[in-house]
Amino acid sequence: MLHKRILQRRKQQHAPPHAVAHLRHGIGLRFAALMRSGRGAWMAFLAVLGPGLLAGLSDDDPAGITTYSVLGAEFGYQLLWIIPASTVLLIQFHLMAVRIGAATGKGFVGIIREKWGRGAGYFAVGGLLFANFGTICAEYAGISAAGGLVGIPSWISAPVAGVLISLVVVLGSFHRVERVLLVISAMLALYIVDGFLAAPDWGAVWHYSVVPHMPGSAAGWIAIAAALGTTLAPWGLAFIQSYAVDKKITLETLRWARWDVVIGSVLTGVIGLAIAVACASTLHQAGVHIQDAGDAAKALEPLAGRFATVIFGAGLLGASLLAAAIVPIATAYSIAEGVGEPASLDLDSRHFQWFYAAFIGLTIASVSVVSLPGLPLIPLIYMSQVVNAVLLPLHVIALQRLASDATIMGESRQGPWSRAAGWVSIVLILACIVALAKSWIS
Repeated sequence: MLHKRILQRRKQQHAPPHAVAHLRHGIGLRFAALMRSGRGAWMAFLAVLGPGLLAGLSDDDPAGITTYSVLGAEFGYQLLWIIPASTVLLIQFHLMAVRIGAATGKGFVGIIREKWGRGAGYFAVGGLLFANFGTICAEYAGISAAGGLVGIPSWISAPVAGVLISLVVVLGSFHRVERVLLVISAMLALYIVDGFLAAPDWGAVWHYSVVPHMPGSAAGWIAIAAALGTTLAPWGLAFIQSYAVDKKITLETLRWARWDVVIGSVLTGVIGLAIAVACASTLHQAGVHIQDAGDAAKALEPLAGRFATVIFGAGLLGASLLAAAIVPIATAYSIAEGVGEPASLDLDSRHFQWFYAAFIGLTIASVSVVSLPGLPLIPLIYMSQVVNAVLLPLHVIALQRLASDATIMGESRQGPWSRAAGWVSIVLILACIVALAKSWIS
């Protein structure tokens, strides 16, 4: 059954122009029109822009900002290398996920369900749901922290944000939702400014960014695992594959989609590095300890000035709003695919849809948790990233096997060098998890 559907998909992709016009809509048709019009590579790139940029930048969410802030404040420049290393892995596996989506027309859970059966699909959904819920709570905790900087209590900021985001996602079309998310994502560039305002030792930043230095404590290994988990999050890998399918990325448009992935991933790493550098060169030097991104924003003021605090807070708000939409969307994709229901931002919202029901349910649950007074959110946020890191090997191994399977990928399957690089990266990820486990045991 799977092989038959894959063949049908490929026939659609290689059909003559009149058949493509009949069978395909959205990005594939617009891309073909752009190429015929002679408007060039730039317009072709803009036509596929979105999956890589949104999947990458949403990794710099409140949980990620907290993780990078703690990494810099507690360990200074010593562990900066994990951010560029994670960025390389992010590029590698995001490209793999988009390629699988383009070749099969299925999201991550959808293709697992067809390849290995319903049980495997339900297991994948359960794992992603377990890891993602803590992350969604972290996004709304970030909104609450950003609101708290200007005196807005969490029981107001979180519910209001949840309602507004739900209205945009449920009532908007795919392209309207995408445009809103891309505008919000632009706010994250503010963190790059903060990195310069902190006036770091650029020689030390360069050295510790490219030369790995191993931590000497369990706390250091937890920080490395958390940074790896927040940069290369399983929900991000699931999102980019499902979103690329929803955007109608095909093998014909994959060439341009790769640039979108690379740019989005590199920006993710640059922003994460800027956050860690800002905290390392100010908070760590002053011996200031923090618990979350809100603490980092407040602590920056006497060390880097009021402007740095405002920028950090504005970036936190933008990151929170973006991820508070993206992570529930990613989880809703997975849930709908797991039960064999349609998964798309273009579904008819006037009738019951599993996709929208899952999105709204997750939003209500996470907003309710964040609004509870006195709830210790920081352990939940930080440990959710460690859980992501622990679950990550299962996800990337599944991606690697799918990308290497000729019955699924056909001529688009990974070549020998790509397969080798994938397994080397997986071994490195496993080594990091084993080191974390050993540090806990000892």
